[in-house]
Amino acid sequence: MVGKKAVVLLSGGLDSATTLAIACNQGFCCHALTFRYGQRHECEVAAAQKVAKSLGAAEHRIIAIDLAALGGSALTDPAIQVPKSALSLGT
Repeated sequence: MVGKKAVVLLSGGLDSATTLAIACNQGFCCHALTFRYGQRHECEVAAAQKVAKSLGAAEHRIIAIDLAALGGSALTDPAIQVPKSALSLGT
């Protein structure tokens, strides 16, 4: 019998790492998926790699996608300043 499988979107942050940990703990054979979308800080992808390895993901794939067609973002466009406080977010 084939075990339960799960695909977990893994950003390298706390929420997705927790999701992967829970799925692994519940007996799923986990396949982690990370998107390299041109984010400014490659440390997110590096963190996802470490998390996938340490939690025992069966596989970890990193897929590059181009988000430029969706418009500019401070996450991907060096010409847009990254907000540093809630005030600069407009809240």
